Amino acid sequence: MRSLFWRVLAAFWLALVLVAGLSMLLGRALNNDALIIARHPGMQDLAARWTERYEAQGALAAQFLLDENRRQYRVSVQVLDDAGRHLSSRDPIVRHNRPPPPPESDNRPNLPRFPWRQLSQEYTSPKTGQSYFFIYRIPHEELQEWRHDSLLWPLSALFIALVVLTLFSLLLTASITRPLNRLRRAVHDLGQTSYQQNSLARLADRRDELGVLALDFNRMGARLQGLIGSQRQLLRDVSHELRSPLARLRIALALAERADAQERAHLWPRLTQECDRLEALIGEILALARLDADLGAARPIDLTELVARLRNDYALSTPDREIRSELAPGLELSGWPDMLERALDNLLRNALRFSPAGQPVEIHAKRQGEHLLLSVRDHGLGVAEEHLARLGEPFYRAPGQSAAGHGLGLAIARRAAERHNGRLILANHPDGGFVATLDLPLTTPR
Repeated sequence: MRSLFWRVLAAFWLALVLVAGLSMLLGRALNNDALIIARHPGMQDLAARWTERYEAQGALAAQFLLDENRRQYRVSVQVLDDAGRHLSSRDPIVRHNRPPPPPESDNRPNLPRFPWRQLSQEYTSPKTGQSYFFIYRIPHEELQEWRHDSLLWPLSALFIALVVLTLFSLLLTASITRPLNRLRRAVHDLGQTSYQQNSLARLADRRDELGVLALDFNRMGARLQGLIGSQRQLLRDVSHELRSPLARLRIALALAERADAQERAHLWPRLTQECDRLEALIGEILALARLDADLGAARPIDLTELVARLRNDYALSTPDREIRSELAPGLELSGWPDMLERALDNLLRNALRFSPAGQPVEIHAKRQGEHLLLSVRDHGLGVAEEHLARLGEPFYRAPGQSAAGHGLGLAIARRAAERHNGRLILANHPDGGFVATLDLPLTTPR
C-alpha cells in the first residue's frame, strides 16, 4: 500500500531537490560571460560608449574613458580591431604580470590560476559597420563583491523556490483535499439518504489511507442503508401484523358490550388469548429491535452450559418432547451470551413446533476451521426449496404452515448470527426434516 505519509515525504524531498538543482542551474546561468558583461556596471554599455567616443574623438579620448572605468570599477579593457591590432593608445593590461605558479606542495586545485577573470565581447558600430573586439579582465574580488551587492541572485533563487514549492504544494493539497471533498459529499448524501455506493468507487481504488477510508466508508454506507431499509420494512411489517390482533380485539370487545353475562363470560378467554398473542408479538418485535443496540464488549460463552440450560427449561415446559445434544469438546466462543441464547431458543422453539410428536429435536455443535457450526434439526416435513431464500425475513412465513407464529424467530436468529459476524444457514436435511445452522467465527466479534 502506498502510504500517504511516504507520498507527502517524497513530495517534500523532491521539491527540495528541484529547488537545489534549479538554484545550481541558476548559478551557472548567472555566471555566464554574456550576463556579466550585460549587467556589471563596469562593462554594461561600455563597448557602445567607447565606440562612439573612439569614432568621434579619437583613440586618446576613448582611452581616457577606459582609464576612468578602470579606476571606478577595477575592470581592465583591451580593444582590438578586426585585424587584431590594438586600438588603445596605451595598454593597461600589460601592467598585470602573470603570477608565479603555486608550489607543487600546495594542494589547492580549486584556486584560480589568475587573479582576474577574462571575458570577451564583439561589438559592431551602428554608424560605420566596423567591428571591435573587447577583452575584459575583472578581478575575482570585484566580481564577488558585485554579486553580493546585486539583488539578481537572491531574487531569482527566491522566485524559483516560490514557484517550485507553490506547484508542489498545490499538487499535494489537491491530492488530499479532493478526496476529502468527495468524502464530505458522500457524508452529506448519506445523511440525506441519497448515498450511492459507486460515488466513491474510484477513490476506493487508491492504495493509500484515503482509499482505505473510502472503502470502509462504502461498507459503512452499505450497512447503514441496509439497516435503514430493514427498519423501514420492519415498521411496515409491524404495522401490518398488529392490525390483525387489534382488529380481533375490537370485534371481541364489540361483541362483549352487546352480549349478556353468560356470553360475556364465554368471550373473556378469547380476549385474554388475543391480549397474550399481542403481548408475545410485541415482545418478539422488541427482541428483534434490541439486537441492533450496543451490547458492550464481547464475553466468553460457555456453550455447554448454555445448551444445558435451554434443555432443562424445555424439559420443564414440554416434558413430552425430547431434545438431544451432541457438542464437540473444547469449543470456545466469544460474543454475547444473551443474544446467542435467544437465537438458539428461537431455533429450538421452531423445531419443536414443526417436529412430529415422538420425534426428537437434535442439537449439534462442531468446529470447522476457524468457525463454529451450531445446528438445530427437526424431523418435520421441511420447507419447499423456493421458500428457503426468504426464510429469516421478518414476518415471513412459508405458505401452508398451520402452526402458530409471527415469522420473527428465524429473523432474530439471523440478526444474532450477523452481530457475531456469522450467518444463519437454512436447509432441508438429506435424511428428512429441516436444519438451521448458526455459522459463527471463533474470533472475537467487534
